[in-house]
Amino acid sequence: MPDYGHDLVLGSFITPTNAAPQQVVALAQASERSGLDLVTFQDHPYQPGFLDTWTLLSYVAARTERVVLAPNVINLPLRPPAVLARAAASLDLLSGGRLELGLGAGAFWDAIAAMGARRLSPGQAVDALSEAIDVIRGIWDTASTTRLRVDGTYYALDGAKRGPAPAHDIGIWLGAYKPRMLRLTGAKADGWLPSLSYIKSLTDLSDANAVIDQAAHDAGREPAAIRRLLNVGGQFGPPSDRLLAGPPQQWVEQLAVLTLEHGFSGYILQGDDATQLERFGQEVAPALRELVAAKRGTDGAGD
Repeated sequence: MPDYGHDLVLGSFITPTNAAPQQVVALAQASERSGLDLVTFQDHPYQPGFLDTWTLLSYVAARTERVVLAPNVINLPLRPPAVLARAAASLDLLSGGRLELGLGAGAFWDAIAAMGARRLSPGQAVDALSEAIDVIRGIWDTASTTRLRVDGTYYALDGAKRGPAPAHDIGIWLGAYKPRMLRLTGAKADGWLPSLSYIKSLTDLSDANAVIDQAAHDAGREPAAIRRLLNVGGQFGPPSDRLLAGPPQQWVEQLAVLTLEHGFSGYILQGDDATQLERFGQEVAPALRELVAAKRGTDGAGD
């Protein structure tokens, strides 16, 4: 059973609707006040009811002090990777190293095509994402003195200047479910970021971890180098037999199982309820860290 040993991070997953823009910012600030580590936003550039995610990330970075920010996940087909790499590095520098980069291959292709992007098949989209990761990492690699050249099918750079370098090693997290995306996660990504609502069973989590781990081995990487994060939804209330539907202590116990038995070390709560986020940050997060540390200590003592 994988426990990859990462420190726990907990965060919020906010829908960037423009119905009340300042409310979106206030939710990010409330997440920070509640002790959460991470604030993330959906990215659907074809959706006129949403604020633009990159603009929002930049604004929220200026209105917060500590919390890490990330798109969850960025819509790659509508954001050229070389430009995205420079935007990410710039925001990381401006925010003092508070950016991580969630990437998605694209899903709503009618809407994406309507915005002018090339329509891709699922397989082509995975290949394009793989090329994009190479482009992004190449732009960030200012240690190299050569111009960046990428001879890809979907993204080609012919002598682009590198830089700027981000303030820290920005993690690239992939929203992945199917085998090819999971293999790409193991081969090239720094993190796996699925949503629990799309996972049918805990067995599926184990199977996906196995695919990622094998791909990491095949690429000469340590599986533990790939952080496992999970978007979760739930409701605080009386005890129940359902996952994340009960009092904070029930959440703590269930998330501890996901950490110790399935390797997850990041939990991002979906929803736009400030009270829920506060309880998640103040009641669940510290108790979960304490329980996981205790369990790890007990397990280690018996080795």
